[in-house]
Amino acid sequence: MEDTVLLKQVKTKAGAWLSSDYDEETQKKVQELLDKEDANDLIEAFYKDLEFGTGGLRGIMGAGSNRMNIYTVGAATQGLANYLKKEFAALPQISVVIGHDCRNNSRLFAEKSADIFSANGIKVYLFPDLRPTPEISYAIRKLGCQSGICITASHNPKEYNGYKAYWSDGAQVIAPHDKNIIAEVNQVFSVKDIKFKGNPALIELLDNKIDEEYIRDLLTISLSKESIQRHKTIKIVYTPIHGTGITLIPSALKALGFENIIHVPEQDVISGNFPTVKSPNPEEAAALKMAVEKAIETGADLVMASDPDADRVGAAVRNEKGEFVLLNGNQTLLIFIYYLITRWKELGKLGENEYVVKTIVSTELIKTVAKKNGVKMYDCYTGFKWIADVIRQNEGKKTYIGGGEESYGFLAEDFVRDKDAVSACMLLAEIAAWAADKGKTVYELLRDIYVEYGFSKEVGVSVYKEGKSGAEEIEMMMKNYRENPMKELAGSKVFFIKDFAKLIGTDVIENERVTLDMPTTSNVLQYFAEDGTKVSIRPSGTEPKIKFYIEVHSKIDSKEDWVAAAAAAEMKINEVRKSLGI
Repeated sequence: MEDTVLLKQVKTKAGAWLSSDYDEETQKKVQELLDKEDANDLIEAFYKDLEFGTGGLRGIMGAGSNRMNIYTVGAATQGLANYLKKEFAALPQISVVIGHDCRNNSRLFAEKSADIFSANGIKVYLFPDLRPTPEISYAIRKLGCQSGICITASHNPKEYNGYKAYWSDGAQVIAPHDKNIIAEVNQVFSVKDIKFKGNPALIELLDNKIDEEYIRDLLTISLSKESIQRHKTIKIVYTPIHGTGITLIPSALKALGFENIIHVPEQDVISGNFPTVKSPNPEEAAALKMAVEKAIETGADLVMASDPDADRVGAAVRNEKGEFVLLNGNQTLLIFIYYLITRWKELGKLGENEYVVKTIVSTELIKTVAKKNGVKMYDCYTGFKWIADVIRQNEGKKTYIGGGEESYGFLAEDFVRDKDAVSACMLLAEIAAWAADKGKTVYELLRDIYVEYGFSKEVGVSVYKEGKSGAEEIEMMMKNYRENPMKELAGSKVFFIKDFAKLIGTDVIENERVTLDMPTTSNVLQYFAEDGTKVSIRPSGTEPKIKFYIEVHSKIDSKEDWVAAAAAAEMKINEVRKSLGI
């Protein structure tokens, strides 16, 4: 009965897309969905509206209210334009920046958005072609704009696209603007409410001057120029995985002083179909396979890969046997923070007001490194907008050193307010040169960090649940973990539980509760065991999956202990997975 009612509602909703308010191609695709014997695709396309959430839009491209297309993108842009006109009514001219990645339809969505903003009297600075997401953040701040958008679905499969909304500080929107924008978007009831006819006089194509200024500013954060000069011939393989990184990262590395940047020609090809990889995600080994093969072929020392919108970087380094091993996101984050704090200290830049930031699901070793060096550390929610919020709160009071998350995102500069693979690639190459000055590889540097600060191993597990039924299943899983909390993790007693949906921390041993100091609630659960094991559970905000983050700790006294510690950690992680049923 419920399915019959839903199908009837869906068909009615789809029927409205057959009107002349929609272009002929869209009408044709909707009719094809209506004519199919199997109604599943029709239901998935129309059972709900693609939600403009606190991070913007992300979804599969296609016709329908639950798909990324010019009409859902148009409604989002019209709603954002309406809010900007209210919020900045006193300004003689509101302005925005628009950028996009390499994905299919990204340029179309960017140009349609430019038309809509300009039709609403808003000045648009439009990048002439694809650019890294962090450069959009940089340009908003540099040009003094009130907002901006980037058309990207980051590392999602080729079927997806997305829409990120930024505020005047160059960060993705948070409260109160996120909820207010959502309210405005929800007031765009009809396609007739969207002003598609642009005003060309208000659309300005940016030239490469902003690229040059961006790279010039990134060069100012370098801390080891002499090391780079001494090791400028280090062989570095870089791949953009068909994405936007190709526009700036090789030239940024050369501007920093590195002379031996090796390309993977097949992956320099800009393509939203990502023809050489199953998934353009630098978290996955398969995405770096061709780059690693190129490194072996050329005798390179370091491999770096940025995702399609160039805000995250994955890396591979040579181990003690000369074999390439992939660094996970927690390891690169740890190396970045360790290096920055160490160099700030060596250069006499470390005072009493410096700080670093990590997300709550990232390794606790960051806290250990920061504390031992007298640097304050902030924990924040997953999503770089929360790291940007910490920077915003501390502006003019404290000095930002760096911040990142386990999902391969890092930001070493405060004149950008989103994760930045351009600066991260520059920083990683610089660290390789600095380590070489000490007669070490990046791998050996990581091993030394573990000896000094303790060993940790982290594993992320994603369980995918597609569509409407999947979303309901994820909701039930979170409910079950809340109502039946874990009592132990791999034999170690759970002593503390954090529920960020309620902002309550529970000391299980003392049966005491505390209020968690966070800016808002979030659907995240964390378990902490007495031996240092940590498990975090949260539904993804951008993909149809529930994510589990498992972290285990031990102490190693020498570099020789690493192999045994890693093997023991692997066994413990497998035990934790069994207890979680994943």
